[in-house]
Amino acid sequence: MIPALAELEPKPVWKHFNALAAIPRASTKEAAAREYVLAQAARLGLEVVQDKAGNIVVRKPAHPGREGATKALLQGHLDMVCEKNEGTVHNFDTDPIKVVRDGDWLKADGTTLGSDNGVGVSAALAVMESTDIAHGPLEFVFTIDEETGLTGAAEFQAGVLKSSYFLNLDNEEKGTLCIGCSGGVTTTARRKVTLRPASAGAGWRIKVFGLKGGHSGVDIHQGRGNALRILGGVLQKALESLPVEVADIKGGSAQNAIAREASSIVVLDASREKELKSLVATAEAEFKADLGSFDPDLQITVEKAERPEKVLDAADAKQTVGLLVTMPHGVLAMSPDVPGLVQNSTNLAIITTKGDVVEIVTSQRSAIESSKQAAARMVATACRLAGFDIEHRGSYPGWKPEPTSEIVRKLQAVHQELFGEPAKLIAMHAGLECGVIGEKYPGMQMVSFGPTIVDPHSPNERVQISSVESFWKYLKAVLERI
Repeated sequence: MIPALAELEPKPVWKHFNALAAIPRASTKEAAAREYVLAQAARLGLEVVQDKAGNIVVRKPAHPGREGATKALLQGHLDMVCEKNEGTVHNFDTDPIKVVRDGDWLKADGTTLGSDNGVGVSAALAVMESTDIAHGPLEFVFTIDEETGLTGAAEFQAGVLKSSYFLNLDNEEKGTLCIGCSGGVTTTARRKVTLRPASAGAGWRIKVFGLKGGHSGVDIHQGRGNALRILGGVLQKALESLPVEVADIKGGSAQNAIAREASSIVVLDASREKELKSLVATAEAEFKADLGSFDPDLQITVEKAERPEKVLDAADAKQTVGLLVTMPHGVLAMSPDVPGLVQNSTNLAIITTKGDVVEIVTSQRSAIESSKQAAARMVATACRLAGFDIEHRGSYPGWKPEPTSEIVRKLQAVHQELFGEPAKLIAMHAGLECGVIGEKYPGMQMVSFGPTIVDPHSPNERVQISSVESFWKYLKAVLERI
């Protein structure tokens, strides 16, 4: 057992979380995690269905005396977002997560923790092997590749599930029931650029780092800095003021994460080092003033780098940098119906320079399909004006809230009984697999709940230990009462 997890309650949940922390499970690389789930099901002698995508369905009979209860399913995703701080030595393909305890919180050492959705999956596995929970007939659904585009949910087949109730265990706020979510689409822009020999100047690396980042849906309204936008602003100032040549631009690492870090290699005569550093220092001060307490730890630095052989043609560099500066990013509209809920947003996520191709990845979200498509068209238009070609992919539907459904009423009654008050009903400005799978099962009633997880999709991710205990208590009670 990982020392940070030793003696924690509930033991049935932390036992499986301990195992998952040692299993590399980046999106699309969940094979080992899948084998772990299959091994648990085989050990328990349970029925298993596995589809071509790699999703797993496990069926468990009812506890004696509960055979007539409404069939329900517990669902979570096997993959995790793999983000690490610059300077952290960690290979997500081979290395276990280094879990650290900080009072009532668990976090990782310089990387994402994987509590999203590791805690939910662990709770489902704990229910799967339980003998003392008086539940009805259950199905367990473990999906793959949720984090990079809800692929497992999108490829999940209709007609497989028999449950009437869908309990998603991927919510991240204790005391809430999520009853709706936004849909999304990924918009990727590509431009073939002209490369030419670099001048005789020196190589310099401009780096943007220290930002909080976070989830591109649930954190998009927090006012946090976007490293790509900031780097674009610095490079634009440099191109306007100095004879700088741009060789490479890169930043961001996931389409559903706010970019925390970005960098560019530029070429400039060594005699102008002071001018470049002064320009960058001024830009850093300006951006820090703009972000204020929303993102106070921003840093922008200049350091010597190996001089590249090729640089972007000046016109291509100007167009690319200009697009980073003008690309829409952040909240586009708030919900007129749900106070505090973001209705439409877009995230400037990743830029890479691969040979003579610059690629920019963005994502748009909305609970309203027409609004989602309008946001994607807006981003595409800006990209085309800068000479980029556009590809839309990975579109997935939202999930319309049904606050008076039978399952919501039942879960509210249990919450009132256990905690003395009803749960807060929320809708999520993020994609949940409920919306994608639920679309294939009309009439299935859905709700999502879970423990408190803060800053998912970033190395600041942490889960509140006491909330996991409350989550487990609530989950068991729900299964015994529905």
